[in-house]
Amino acid sequence: MTEYRIRSGEYTAAVETVAGALRELHHRGRDLIVPFPEDGPIPDYRGIIAAPWPNRIADGRYTFDGSERELAINEPERDCSLHGLSFSLDWTLVSLGQSEVKLSCMILPTAGYPHTLRIEVHYVLSDAGLHSSVTAENLGGNVAPYGVCPHPYLLAGPAPLDDWTLEIPARTFLQVTPERLLPTNLRPLEGHPFDFRKPAVIGAVKMDHAFTDITFQDGRARLLVRDPGGSGVGMAWDRECQWLQIYTGDKEPPSPNRFGLAVEPMTCPPNAFNSGVDLIRLDPGARHQAGWSIFAI
Repeated sequence: MTEYRIRSGEYTAAVETVAGALRELHHRGRDLIVPFPEDGPIPDYRGIIAAPWPNRIADGRYTFDGSERELAINEPERDCSLHGLSFSLDWTLVSLGQSEVKLSCMILPTAGYPHTLRIEVHYVLSDAGLHSSVTAENLGGNVAPYGVCPHPYLLAGPAPLDDWTLEIPARTFLQVTPERLLPTNLRPLEGHPFDFRKPAVIGAVKMDHAFTDITFQDGRARLLVRDPGGSGVGMAWDRECQWLQIYTGDKEPPSPNRFGLAVEPMTCPPNAFNSGVDLIRLDPGARHQAGWSIFAI
């Protein structure tokens, strides 16, 4: 594991080669994301890049263009394949500057994913915050199913998560099974506790759900979360991400509970390798790029 540090104005960030992960992001010395230790494993998938699929695939099995495939199960409690293949890799440095770093990894063919992808993440700091983009290129000879998302846990401030005020620019959410968190059906947010279209205190609400029907303005959507003390953090993303996973970090003791708000702009919903919903078909030689930003408020 190698770490690269970048800075611009009042922002600093630390990026790890393992998983291409964002380990730290500070504004004026304040944590904007939940960090993880510099040495050792990454807990809770903090800051990773999840590709070539975000979220989970039920039973690790899917059929693509008539071919049945089976992936390794890395979420045994739910019998799912979670967060893709790139998070377990040590990424390679492509370029490094004072305010930006670019890393890449190769997804090589396996029985469960018989494709060759080059994936590159580019982190750039400016006075406006941290912008990240992920580009995938299909280097193989067959069409590849693809999706991507980041996995930061946002920190609004020192108060407990229950006291934070949240604003989510979405009109619909995806209901899931309680035990395995697998998709069932879409439901309008009107009148539901998950309705944060207008800023509201999170309180005791527990979420590990995908949202869609997202409102974009000038090609970007924006989520805001504020601490009652006045600090806050925001995340923005482009139209390639028509889905947004929100997780309130609920854990059973002795694990840390509700330690941050996972905000994951996704190109497709959970289990998209089976449903096909918004699944990207990456042709041989084709490239796909998605981007998002994190900023202090």
